[in-house]
Formats: sequence, C-alpha cells, structure tokens
Amino acid sequence: MFGTASWLAVLAFVLSLAITPLVRDLFLRMNLLDHPDGTRKLHRRPVPRVGGIPIVLSYVASYSVLLASSAVPFSKPALPPAAGGDALTLGVPLILRLIPAAGIVFLTGLLDDLFTLKPWQKLAGQIGGSVWAVWAGVRIGSVGGIPLETSVAMLFSVVWLIVCTNAFNLIDGLDGLASGMGFFSTLTIFVAAVLQRDATLALATLPLCGSLLGFLRYNFNPASVFLGDSGSLLVGFLLGCYGAIWSQKCATILGMTAPLMALAIPLLEVTLSVLRRWVRGQPIFSADRNHIHHRLLDKGLTHRGVVLVLYAACGLGAALSLLQSMAQSGINGLILVVFCGVTWAGVRHLGYFEFGLAGRFLLGGQARRALHSEIVVHQLETDLNRARTEREYFERAAARASHLGIEVAGASLNGKFFSNPAAAPPGRGWQVRILLHDEDYIDLARGNSAETRTVSPGLLVDVLVRTLPGRLGAMREASGSGAAAETMPAVSLLNLQRGGAQGEVPDYRSSPVAARADTTSL
Repeated sequence: MFGTASWLAVLAFVLSLAITPLVRDLFLRMNLLDHPDGTRKLHRRPVPRVGGIPIVLSYVASYSVLLASSAVPFSKPALPPAAGGDALTLGVPLILRLIPAAGIVFLTGLLDDLFTLKPWQKLAGQIGGSVWAVWAGVRIGSVGGIPLETSVAMLFSVVWLIVCTNAFNLIDGLDGLASGMGFFSTLTIFVAAVLQRDATLALATLPLCGSLLGFLRYNFNPASVFLGDSGSLLVGFLLGCYGAIWSQKCATILGMTAPLMALAIPLLEVTLSVLRRWVRGQPIFSADRNHIHHRLLDKGLTHRGVVLVLYAACGLGAALSLLQSMAQSGINGLILVVFCGVTWAGVRHLGYFEFGLAGRFLLGGQARRALHSEIVVHQLETDLNRARTEREYFERAAARASHLGIEVAGASLNGKFFSNPAAAPPGRGWQVRILLHDEDYIDLARGNSAETRTVSPGLLVDVLVRTLPGRLGAMREASGSGAAAETMPAVSLLNLQRGGAQGEVPDYRSSPVAARADTTSL
C-alpha cells in the first residue's frame, strides 16, 4: 500500500511539473491575471491565479492511472500489482466519494478567481462541499475523548472543514506560502498515517504532496503562477478532511489536538483574523493588511524570509503534532503546554495591540465600569423620556449624570433657564454645550479627578442628543407655544473647551448667542 502511495506521489509530481506551465501560459494568453495593488497584493507584475487547476489535474490523473493499471488485464501494471490491489480495496472507495465534495469547493474557488463571488456565495459552496464530505464518512467522532452524538459530530465536522478551508485561503498572501505550508502539513499527515499503519490516509495524502511540490516549483518567490482561491480553498478543504480522518485513528484522549498542531499556522491565521476584525468592529469577511505575513514584512523581513520563517513554524507544529499522536498520556499535556507557550509568544511578537487592549479591558476592571455606565445611561434615557416639564427634565438629567462623574451645570429649555449650584465650573477639566434651536442649550462639565477620568462623556451626550429635541418639542406642543419635535432643527454641539494653563475653564453661563457662532453640527 505505501509503495502504491509513493508511486502515485512521483506520478503526481511529474504531472504537476508538466501541467502547471501549460495552464499558466494559457491564462496569460487569455489575459486572466491577478494585478498588483501595492498594498495587499505585493507582486510586481500581473500573474495568473489558477494554481488549483494543475493541482487537481495531477492529483486526479494519478488515481486514474492507478485505476486503469488495475482494471486492464494481461497488461504490465504501471504500479506494483499487489499494492495496487490493496489500494483499490482499502483506499480508493473513500477517495472516490470525496471527489464530488472536493469538486464543489474547487469550482467555488475557480469561479471566485474568474468572476469574484460574494462572501455568502463562497460560503455556500464551502458548506455544500463540507456536507457532502461528512455524508461520505469524514467525521470527527469525539473531542477530548468524549464521544459526540451523530448530529453533533456532523455539525462539528462541517464547521471544522469550513474553518480549514478558509484558513489556507487567508494565509495565501505571499509567493509559495500557502502551497509550501500545504505541502508540509500534508506530509505530516502522511507520516502519521505510516506510523498508524493507516493505508487509506497514506494513499490519499502522498499524491497531494507530489502535486503541491511540483506546483511549488513555479509558485515560490518570484512566482509565475498563484495558487488562487481554486487552489487554496481546495488544499484547505482536503487537509481538513485528512485531519478528521487522522483524529479517528489517534489513540490519545487529546486526539484532535494533533491535527490542530499540524495545521497550526493557517488555523492561527483564521482565528486571529476573526478576533481582530471583531474587536475592531469590522466585517468578518473584510480584507485588511494585518495578516501574520504582513506583520512579519512590517518588521523588516524579506519576502522569502517571511515564507521561510513560517515554514519553520509549520515544521515545529508538525513535529509537535507527531509527538502528540504517539506520546503516552503523561507526555501529552506537556507537549500541549509547549505548543500553547510557543503560540502565545509568537502572537505577542507580532504586536497585535488590539488583543492587549481587549485583555486589559476585560481583566483590569474597565469592563465592569463600562457596564455600569451603560446601565446608568439606559436608566437616564428612560427617566428623560418620561419627563413632562422642562424642570423635571433638567433635574432628572442632573441626578443621573452625577453617577457618570459628569455635572449638568446649566440649561436653557424652551426659554426657561436652570442652573445647578453644586456644579461650579471645575478648576481643571472641560465643559461642553449642546445647542438646540433658538436659545435652547444644556451645559455639561467635568473635572479631571482620578475618580471620573475613565468614564466617557460620549455616553451622556448621546442620550441627551437622542432625547432633548423630542421631549422639548412635545412640551411645546402640549403647552401650545411651539412646533412639534419633527420640525425642530438638528442638534449642534459647542466645541470642546478645556482649562487653560492656569486651570481656568470658561464659565458655562457665557452668552448663548456668542457661543452659538462657534458650533459644529453633529
């Protein structure tokens, strides 16, 4: 069986070497190219991005030779006959069932390369391929040694395949990076298959190694052809399938961690990308220039240097994954600790400041204070929307605002003036005036004391801007002295005024007419 896999790998390598330049030149003549943009796409000239085509052709053609060699009687087989027979019996049926699933993912990527699909269209194709693969028998049956129910196992397996598929798509940002890491990861799973005497997994993985190695000849820097979505999605999907099969054979209670380590860099990339965009409030599927390879480039490494560093990291993950799959239960925990420690150190070296800020926010007590502020603001808005008179509105605003460390110092509401004697202008700090139509305004002030410095005044300003026009309009309409809220002009905000060098802050009782000339529209 392993002899058959070796023959298939050699054949796939030769076919990939021959087919890749043919496909590249064809798409060059068709002018279907990926053009550089100077930011995320760093190549110097337009390059075809259809690397998935020669990988698929060489991978499938190698199995076609195996089938033809075993099916034609009285002919000299192209592969060792005994090994070929075992291959047909043990390995090929599963591979044949996976071909339609892989085909769906490949065609999804190819359509995106040629026509640029929308994110939901790409995701739909990935889900379709993943569901087909799970139906064909690619399932993760347990996590942490705990068996999963059939429905849970199927759902977990689909999610795993989608994550792996996108992981290699995200890491494909430099010449030779995704294809080289795909080669090392596939080779790692093949070695694990040999150690576990898993003929099916060995037969499936080694030909992909040959296809990727042949393609890497043209994809390494400077690349003359790119992997493209057709290649990166396909490689990630196949490796997700192989990782799931590997986890079924792994004898350790932490069996799923071995495939995770083998695919560590791509999976880390997709995890960091999702978390980073979520923390920043960006769409999950948006593009940016903050991937691992971009960070390493910004630290001064050359293009090839970044690729080689990530190859080394991939090799370290591969070595730890093989140790994890073979080690005794007492050693597994130590290996996992080493892996997590190296990963944590690597992420810190990349300098993702948003994760540090998020950690300090969650662990430093700021999350609790922010939650308290949000609760107070919600209560304030409820109170203000129930106010029936201008004085009631002012008093409720002043009472609630003090919990945020902010004083409602004074106001002019529907021509009625109010002031808060307890809110004398602070020696150092700021004051701000929210202006409405005519002479309506409300003044806020706060000092720079340690107790209030961490609370954002924007929360209070926001709720006042939402409630003031409507409530004042309703009061005018009720009293018959003015128009309803819908006819009121937009709220304006007085420019921020801070204390001077001597700690003096302008008095909030300054002329409304003079102040109105220095406003900015919200």
